[in-house]
Amino acid sequence: MGIFSFFSKEKKETLDKGLSKTKENVFTKITRAIAGKSKVDDAVLDNLEEVLITSDVGVETTLKIIDRIEKRVERDKYVTTSELTGILRDEIANLLTENKTEDGDGFTLPEDKKPYVIMVVGVNGVGKTTTIGKLAYQFKKAGKKVYLGAADTFRAAAVEQLVIWSERVGVPIVKQKMGSDPASVAFDALSSAKANDADVVIIDTAGRLHNKINLMNELTKIKNVMKKVIPDAPHEILLVLDGSTGQNAFEQAKQFTAATEVNALAVTKLDGTAKGGVVIGISDQFKIPVKYIGLGEGIEDLQVFRKREFVNSLFGE
Repeated sequence: MGIFSFFSKEKKETLDKGLSKTKENVFTKITRAIAGKSKVDDAVLDNLEEVLITSDVGVETTLKIIDRIEKRVERDKYVTTSELTGILRDEIANLLTENKTEDGDGFTLPEDKKPYVIMVVGVNGVGKTTTIGKLAYQFKKAGKKVYLGAADTFRAAAVEQLVIWSERVGVPIVKQKMGSDPASVAFDALSSAKANDADVVIIDTAGRLHNKINLMNELTKIKNVMKKVIPDAPHEILLVLDGSTGQNAFEQAKQFTAATEVNALAVTKLDGTAKGGVVIGISDQFKIPVKYIGLGEGIEDLQVFRKREFVNSLFGE
């Protein structure tokens, strides 16, 4: 279990509110798909397939879900349309379980890995710096000593924004002047964190995708320099994706998973979008666990991703 695993009534309300546009979009489409039908037949399944694809679940994942529902219908002989959302909910939750998405896992900080190093990657504008700030807040709230490293040295705004978050949360930040070597910032951040007995250090990185080779080289260099301070760093490479971009988030995930060994995902900006289905598709296609979801601007609005609660919120209890 992670250190942020407790799921309160307030968090459930935030989740329901954050996913309300996606839920409304999906439910409206499902209602239309089953209109006038009493049982799930081929026509209903065809319509459901269209609903899932247009809800940004993705083609491959949608076909897997439809195949599972077809097998349920075949096995049970008669499935009513009123049972459909329950079956849909179960099969999506099962799919997420198979793809290493565990309930409420978050980041676990092992005692023998101190400081625990989280390197954060993602394109500009996806909410990367905000996610780092909110994550730092959650760690600090859990009683952990946190350091931030501002290794996105190509954008003054990125460093300034991270400084604001460090002040807001009340955690130290290591930074250098604009245009400095990002690997040098990472080295200094890990050295300071280690010297001051920090529990966790979170490193921001630049997110330029126009040249994948440069990005790959830069991220590799940062990782190699980190290892000089902490041999098994980074312990986590967290890719932040903007859920409101739908299929574009898939493309970003492809680029970054090709450039570096991403092992955790955070999907942001799910409030205010009807494209929340992208979380299901990304979890399935990349076999990388979604650890966090962003559901608003508030400091508490970064939640540990819990598949069962997510699916229940999307398709009703």
